[in-house]
Amino acid sequence: MAKTTDVRPIVKLRSTAGTGTTYVTRKNRRNDPDRLVLRKYDARIRRHVEFKEER
Repeated sequence: MAKTTDVRPIVKLRSTAGTGTTYVTRKNRRNDPDRLVLRKYDARIRRHVEFKEER
């Protein structure tokens, strides 16, 4: 069985709106070596905002 933890680590995405909302996802280190920035839904303010990877 292949070991996926080397290539696809678990990362936490935190809302830039300051609400403290987080998403947990995996990313491919080969395709995205930099920190992830995704636009996702923040339920506390009921709108889409940018979520940045935190380490």
